[in-house]
Amino acid sequence: MKAKKSLGQNFLIDTAVVDKIIEAGEIYSDDNVLEIGPGRGFLTKALVRRSKKVLAIEKDEELARFCRNSLRADNLEILTGDVLDTNWKEVLNQRDFLAFKVIANIPYYITGKILRLFLENSFQPQILVLMVQKEVAERICAKPGKLGILSLSVQYFGEPEIVTIVPREKFEPAPDVDSAVIKIVIKKEGRLELEAEKKFFRLIKVGFSSPRKTLVNNLSVGLDLKKKVVEKILIKIGFKGTTRAQELGVEDWIKMIEYF
Repeated sequence: MKAKKSLGQNFLIDTAVVDKIIEAGEIYSDDNVLEIGPGRGFLTKALVRRSKKVLAIEKDEELARFCRNSLRADNLEILTGDVLDTNWKEVLNQRDFLAFKVIANIPYYITGKILRLFLENSFQPQILVLMVQKEVAERICAKPGKLGILSLSVQYFGEPEIVTIVPREKFEPAPDVDSAVIKIVIKKEGRLELEAEKKFFRLIKVGFSSPRKTLVNNLSVGLDLKKKVVEKILIKIGFKGTTRAQELGVEDWIKMIEYF
């Protein structure tokens, strides 16, 4: 079956990469797996062999029908629909997916939306393993000095790592960029109360409003505070007056919400 450019389809064709995805997902015989974008079922076959149950969702009706016909297994269910428009709380509860892992080879233009969907809601998986653009993977897994809103948001909810880089020729058709498999292990503890969490993300947004400027400047303008007041608070916390937003990790921002 030919890939549809309109749906951002690029099919993985390398078994070695499949093995690395399975290993990263820590897929065992008692695991429930939600696969997003099974495509031709290349990865789905391996998931079905390794897990207790695979629930796959495919937006392309033709591909969903193809997988149902070619991948007949008692522990496989294939839904047709848009992952972003699905009531996952209801779907997962109906199937007793109280604990599950997400494996996704998705159109890259919805990466951010997928992350928000499964990180910010109550139906968080134990582990997410995603195929994303290499550049995006590097941003998500960035360390202090190169952090941004995306990396801080993901690192607040989980611990991301790059599992492997996937050259473009490992897909059919080959995309225009190299890809990477990332693994995000969801944190079991450490989330703030709802209001504090909202404040945390608002503060980050203000802090990165002008990435080239210092944190003092951005917080002063965004929070309508005098620079001297902001600088005094930052120094009290243990930062310098010249500190920039990209230098601070999740715990640093959590410290700041007590003062701003």
